[in-house]
Amino acid sequence: MPRPIPATPETAKKPRSILPLVAILLVCLAPVVLALLAYYTPALGLRPDHRTNYGQLVQPQRPLPAEETLGLATLDGKPFDLQSLKGKWMLLSADSGDCSESCVKKLFILRNSHASQGKNVERLTRVWFVTDDKPIPQNVLDGYKGTIIVRADAARLASFLTPDAPAAEAADALKAPMWIIDPLGNLMLEFPPDADPVRVRKDISKLIYNSQIG
Repeated sequence: MPRPIPATPETAKKPRSILPLVAILLVCLAPVVLALLAYYTPALGLRPDHRTNYGQLVQPQRPLPAEETLGLATLDGKPFDLQSLKGKWMLLSADSGDCSESCVKKLFILRNSHASQGKNVERLTRVWFVTDDKPIPQNVLDGYKGTIIVRADAARLASFLTPDAPAAEAADALKAPMWIIDPLGNLMLEFPPDADPVRVRKDISKLIYNSQIG
C-alpha cells in the first residue's frame, strides 16, 4: 500500500487572512466617513469653525468713495484724499476731537497693532477721523504721532463706514468700531466695541502675513 505523500509548504498552504485588507480599507474610508458625519451631523462637533477672524467681515466689501464724497480735511484745513493711501493696509478709527477714554483706547490699539508688525510695519498706516470741530488735546496729538488725523463730516463718513446707521445717530455710530481697508481700497473688516487688543493685533498680523498685496 503506497504511503501518503507528506505535506510540504507548497502543498499545505493556509488560506490567507483578509484582515489586513479590511484594515487598509477602513483606514482609507475613515476620512471620508468623518467628513460626511461632520457635514451632515453638526451636533457631533466634528465640523471646524470656518470663522477664524476676530473682526467681522464687511459683506459686501465697499470700495473707497471719491475724495469729494467724503470731504476730508487735514487739521490745517487742506483737502485730504483717502485714495492717496491705497497700496497700504489702513487701520481706521473715528471719534470726537476731545477724544474721551474710549477714543484713546481705540487709538492705542491701532498704534500698538501697527507697531507690533515688525518688518511689515511699513505696509500699514493708521487714520483717525475727527467727526467734529472740537480741539484735540495736546497730549493726544503727542501720544499718537504718526497717525494721520483728518476732520470729517460725521454723516458723510457714516454713509461709507456705517451705512445702516440712522443719520441722526451717525456720530455715535462711528465711535464704537474700528475698521480695516485693504491695499486695493476696499473696506473689509470691522472690529467690535470694547475690542480685545490682543485679538485685534492677531487679526492684523494674520492678514498681513497671508496677503501678497500692500
